[in-house]
Amino acid sequence: MAAIHAAAFPPAEAWDARAITELLAMPGCFATTDAQGFLLARVAADEAEVLTLAVHPVARRRGIARGLLTHGIVSVIKLGARTMWLEVAASNGPALALYQGFGFAESGRRRAYYASGEDALVLRLNIS
Repeated sequence: MAAIHAAAFPPAEAWDARAITELLAMPGCFATTDAQGFLLARVAADEAEVLTLAVHPVARRRGIARGLLTHGIVSVIKLGARTMWLEVAASNGPALALYQGFGFAESGRRRAYYASGEDALVLRLNIS
């Protein structure tokens, strides 16, 4: 997963194996995986958060992210979540299109959130 994350994100934002292992050890955290991508999410009470969704660049535009997100949403529903949150770079058009296609809507903006200085959009999906 760390290798995929490193390929999918800028170096300053890539998570190493230790970070991923530590996240997976947290209560309510789980991974949905594919040979070319993965989704890390966590559920607390009736809320879920997509911690990261990464697809190796050579495998993009093949529906992998859509499948991972679908499985993630089904999983958090089974765990009792009624709302799902995530953050995405404001300029990441393909990711925004994916999330909006699932019904995620912008609920906030985190200015200069990323190491590059770019804003993050906070998106919310009501799944109740």
